[in-house]
Amino acid sequence: MKAVFLDRDGVINNNEGRYYITKPGDLLLNEGIIDALKAFLNGHFQLIIISNQSGISKNLYSKEDCDKVHERLINILSGHGIPIKEIYYCPHHPEIENCLCRKPESLLFEKAIARFNIDTDQSWMIGDSERDIIAAEKAGLKSIFVKSNEDIRRYIERIIKKD
Repeated sequence: MKAVFLDRDGVINNNEGRYYITKPGDLLLNEGIIDALKAFLNGHFQLIIISNQSGISKNLYSKEDCDKVHERLINILSGHGIPIKEIYYCPHHPEIENCLCRKPESLLFEKAIARFNIDTDQSWMIGDSERDIIAAEKAGLKSIFVKSNEDIRRYIERIIKKD
């Protein structure tokens, strides 16, 4: 199975002017994301989200708050016929606690790869921070570094190679 892994904040949803998305009502999808995700699905890629959510560790919001944002995201995307295979997130902050799941570490990628039998040679990560790219490369994935809140439709052909 092949997959496109995506960072959440800045890649799927717009985080301009705010670092943390803490409420479902704050969720605003980036321009072009629906079309891009549909294209990846049409290319037979599974979609997996990997996100750092350190605001949980900092007590800025709770795991329940994060889960509610994810529930809204899944509902919006499923309303467009876009299933998300899984959302993995790290709730830790490096100044508060050490962990192996926070990007740039690759544990969350490795869990998904093992769980869903992902072929890393055919799979990609799209991220808007250096730590996204480092984690993906540690996990053996190809990666695309994008600007925060960029329309990612321009990368569809690069990922979906027409043989």
